[in-house]
Amino acid sequence: MQDQRPEQPDPLKAAASEAASPDTQATNESVDADPMASLATDLATAQGKVQELQDAFLRAKADAENIRRRSQEDISKAHKYGIENFAESLVPVMDSLNAALAVDNATLDSYREGIEITKRQLSAAFEKNRLLEIDPAGEKFDPHKHQAISMLPSETVAPGHIISVLQKGYLIAERVLRPALVVVSQS
Repeated sequence: MQDQRPEQPDPLKAAASEAASPDTQATNESVDADPMASLATDLATAQGKVQELQDAFLRAKADAENIRRRSQEDISKAHKYGIENFAESLVPVMDSLNAALAVDNATLDSYREGIEITKRQLSAAFEKNRLLEIDPAGEKFDPHKHQAISMLPSETVAPGHIISVLQKGYLIAERVLRPALVVVSQS
């Protein structure tokens, strides 16, 4: 009795016959061509993205350069016109002085009154622009704000304190513009 099993196809023979058929060869070439087309598409996409990023980079670089240039111009203008507010505050003081000098028959009292008005205008301009007087009479000597001209013994003022102020000092926003010239009591 013979075993009657159906014959099973040999996979090697099937692959060889497929390779020999012309339809199969065309299919294999399209599969091989497909990865090349895909790579070409990917390359074109990547090159487009690179160009887009280069454009964005150049625009960002130009923006940064414009910001730097504008900042330098602003700093230059700030240096050039930084005292504009202070100058505007001083113009009325100059007007008052010119008006006082224009008076022909002024008396000593009118000059005194004009000087007091002008001093008030100048003090207001100083205050508006945070230019403050240092008048340290009786205070403890501070070498950051005061300049000692001399030291004298004193029975009424504690040692290291200011006896008299020879010239007032000035601060601009808590920064010393000019120290006060003082006489300090000796220990």
